Amino acid sequence: MAGNPRAVDHAFARVPRAGFLPAGARVRAEYDGPLEIGHGQTNSQPRTVRDMLLLLDVTPGDRVLDLGSGSGWTTALLSVLTGPAGRVFGVELEADLVRFGRRNVAGFANASISRAVPGVLGLPHLSPYDRILVSAEPRTLPDELVDQLGPDGRMVIPVRGTMMLVVRDGDLVTTSRHGSYRFVPLR
Repeated sequence: MAGNPRAVDHAFARVPRAGFLPAGARVRAEYDGPLEIGHGQTNSQPRTVRDMLLLLDVTPGDRVLDLGSGSGWTTALLSVLTGPAGRVFGVELEADLVRFGRRNVAGFANASISRAVPGVLGLPHLSPYDRILVSAEPRTLPDELVDQLGPDGRMVIPVRGTMMLVVRDGDLVTTSRHGSYRFVPLR
């Protein structure tokens, strides 16, 4: 794996999962598994999130798209990793989760969560991004997200149960596989 384990561990320490869960689920915040947050969505397993953040290799100052931001936990973690010079754009389809996520990231000045436009993946009008984190599973790698990567961009996305790292180097795009995972479907 790439990435800076110390930086990721620091982000986890600064952004406890419990604050991003519905009140009834907070007692299980230390559980290393996915927890439901409503509307058929989950707050991902911490170990999985850590693996994804290490693959993503976020650096201070990066512009990051967080697709499937849910409760805002990954958006907040990414905010810490990018630092004040970076920017994190969370996107969520479910209106109730957008409101919940926005409340949860209110204290992170460089992070925001927007409601996804049905039929549009990501926020193409704000691209390119240095990093894209996708926390929902498509059946195939979406070209429209690859197109939103900047010239030295990285995307971490679960595709059909396999975690993929997509790296753009100028016009060259390479992919690699990094284990099996389960996620809610990308709609």
